Amino acid sequence: MKWRKLGRIFKANGQNKFLHSHTAMPMPMHIEGDKHRIYFGSRDSLNRPSVSYIDILINDSVTLLGVSPQPVLLPGEPGCFDDNGLYPGNIIRVGSKIYMYYMGRSNGESGMYYMSIGLAISEDNGRSFRRYSPAPILSRSTSDPWMVTTPWVMRKGHEWFMWYTSGIGWSPDLKTSYYQVKQTWSIDGLVWGDESKVAIPLGEGETNIAAPTIYFNGSEFEMWYSVVSGSTHSYQLGYAVSSDGQTWQRRKIDSGLHLSDNGWDANCMAYSSVFNYSNKLYMVYSGNELGKGGIGLAVREE
Repeated sequence: MKWRKLGRIFKANGQNKFLHSHTAMPMPMHIEGDKHRIYFGSRDSLNRPSVSYIDILINDSVTLLGVSPQPVLLPGEPGCFDDNGLYPGNIIRVGSKIYMYYMGRSNGESGMYYMSIGLAISEDNGRSFRRYSPAPILSRSTSDPWMVTTPWVMRKGHEWFMWYTSGIGWSPDLKTSYYQVKQTWSIDGLVWGDESKVAIPLGEGETNIAAPTIYFNGSEFEMWYSVVSGSTHSYQLGYAVSSDGQTWQRRKIDSGLHLSDNGWDANCMAYSSVFNYSNKLYMVYSGNELGKGGIGLAVREE
């Protein structure tokens, strides 16, 4: 199999005061027919991210229909886990409601920051969201002492599964962070177990593995993730498969999902999210400088 890039579909460049720059963590939701909504985290002039969206049509080509006039979710109140900004995680329909798992940021001293995972709920088909709680549903713990972020949640039978990024430390000079992908479980999608296990550990020369996106193809689970290795200091995409969603084996990334030779995604491909539409698998992802370059779309071809 291989992927074909369809190009950049959106770049935040001052369309409104909340879209000053960046489009990170794009997350798709099907609306109706060929219409899809892509949520993302975008920054204002003070560098604070909030969640906005674009609407697109996907058929023989990709058409941008419009941009949300204002964010659907703003930073939290002072002192809360998301007071310095937030980004969306994936979207799940639960009856007539829509769950958006998201990550909130709280700044520390000397450039340090902390991330936790929250939940927002929509009852108007994704036009607005309210927080489930002002507190996170998953936060730092004995097994995740620094931060938890970039959740991907999936329901399977009567159980809920979450794969997420766990921050496991910094280098002594605080210039390099270290992340790996972990997974945990829930019976209702609201209360998550204290125990978790490593899904994708760091490999030789790698510093960051983050932002998993999971797809069950009918016979096995597929995961795409963002990885920093070597001296590049920039994310590229990685790939793994699992028969049960718990034990993962890395595989070579399919052709078409590598950095472009030049342009908006030549230096970074990160924060991918996959979705099936019209019997085709699509991927949205962020480009250069962790999304400052914009959002792109790709399709997998047999």
